[in-house]
Amino acid sequence: MKTISKKMLGVTLASAVALGSFGFSQFSPQTEAKNEGKKVKPEEAKNVIMMVMDGTSSSATTLARWYKGAPLHMDQLVAGGVTTYSAESAITDSAPAATAMATGNKSNSGYVGVLPSLVNTPGVDPIKEENQFRPVANVLEGAQKTGRSTGIVSTSEVQHATPAGFSAHHHDRNNFDVIGEQQVYQNMDVILGGGKDSLSPGQASKSRKDGEDLMNVINNRGYDFVETRDELMNSKSDKIWGSFSNTALAYDLDRAKTRPEEPTVADMTGKAISTLSKNKDGFFLFVEGSKPDWAAHSNDTIGIISDVLAFDEAVGKALEFAKKDGNTMVIAVSDHGNSGISIGNQATTKGYDKTPVSAYIDPLKKADMTVEGALSKLNSDLSNKEEVAKLYGLDNLSSEEKAKLDAAKDSKAIGTALVQMLANRANIGFTTGGHTGEDMFLYSYGPQRPVGFFDNTDLADHMAKSMGVNLEKLTNELFSEATNVFKGASIRTDVTDPTNPVLVVTKGDKTATLPVNKDVMIVNGKEYKLPGVVVQSQKGEFYVPTEAGKIFKKKK
Repeated sequence: MKTISKKMLGVTLASAVALGSFGFSQFSPQTEAKNEGKKVKPEEAKNVIMMVMDGTSSSATTLARWYKGAPLHMDQLVAGGVTTYSAESAITDSAPAATAMATGNKSNSGYVGVLPSLVNTPGVDPIKEENQFRPVANVLEGAQKTGRSTGIVSTSEVQHATPAGFSAHHHDRNNFDVIGEQQVYQNMDVILGGGKDSLSPGQASKSRKDGEDLMNVINNRGYDFVETRDELMNSKSDKIWGSFSNTALAYDLDRAKTRPEEPTVADMTGKAISTLSKNKDGFFLFVEGSKPDWAAHSNDTIGIISDVLAFDEAVGKALEFAKKDGNTMVIAVSDHGNSGISIGNQATTKGYDKTPVSAYIDPLKKADMTVEGALSKLNSDLSNKEEVAKLYGLDNLSSEEKAKLDAAKDSKAIGTALVQMLANRANIGFTTGGHTGEDMFLYSYGPQRPVGFFDNTDLADHMAKSMGVNLEKLTNELFSEATNVFKGASIRTDVTDPTNPVLVVTKGDKTATLPVNKDVMIVNGKEYKLPGVVVQSQKGEFYVPTEAGKIFKKKK
């Protein structure tokens, strides 16, 4: 599915030159590689590192820089801009945003790695009914096709929408059972983040409901399963599964006080790179700083800053490796805006031009924890509200602030009051608790780095091409309808276990079973490994690798 053309978006040599002229591009990848004494193949990047700071508006990045008091690692990589809209809205959900950047296709809210069922955005091609919900190949799968090692890093659950967009195919981003199972059978080399609850059955809200214990599969597939920073950094394995939290990881500002055993996103990125780079054929790594988005939803200013800066440190790790390596392309971008955060609010309507930086930053510097971290210290009887407020940087409360805090009768209301008070003190504005639809900055480095103004779908095409991959061709190889792959055979779906449907193919004395969400096919009792996972669409069709048909035809 194609979208507005690159020509219409202005991705031309002239626009790239113009961006450079205005300071967007401080160096070319070829010049930088030459300075490092490395040879660069202009037609291909051996390694690709794709990094997403979720839900981070440009004002949030600016605010983080002021808070840090020094340039960001990302500053030296600014190369252009990226659109964010989905197939159905000017304001995207994280799932179709990830799908666009991973597969090159616009999609709908909640859909990861599959085509849309609804298209009403101007300039986006309509979707044919027979293609609705069809799974489409992503750049990670493309990298695997070329022999590269692959990995994902996330500070949320690894099953969450953005990492899922690069590693799974389903119409419901919230179905961690399906997404988690596909990820385990995706044969990635390094998986680091949260989401341990979704690997096994249990009583937690996100525990598996299908009875599948994926921990057994992880162990059987040779992963070194680690659960702390020390275990991660000490691992010598070429295959690592790091699950550092039952759900999401802590905010960077809170980690030392609440979960010191967790790694930072920079720790995970550095370890992933050192592990994946052992492969002489190269690697693809996806990294997400997940929680700037979550903080923005809560209008938590210091939470946003905390994790934008943590993400920037991860960018620094990637850039350090890329400069030394000379054959690594790094892309960093936000998938969409969130909260409408602004440096300045109604209080600065007059006098904004004389308001010093300190008026915005000093109140934020007083916070020792994010609102999530501060609320974790709240007594069950709510008796220590003012102590919690102080942890969030709110000391010497005014009578008006005290009244607002006293009126809050539960944890959620207290959190709302705290973020409003800190934003007011720091002259920070918010327009919404949801996503916003502005374009994002594009940051890039290395051979074949993208420079210019891109649609988000073009990033997938750019990465794929730089690795020698045709995503459309790969989609046809990995996700063909079972009825076309097994022509002449009898096909049915075994739903004895409704949560784990199985495709059953019969012809003569041969019977094959293909469990959904796995990369295995069993022919007359013998198991064969497929080059991709079996996917069942929302409409019920099974999509399987074309290799499955060849195996079925040859094996007895």
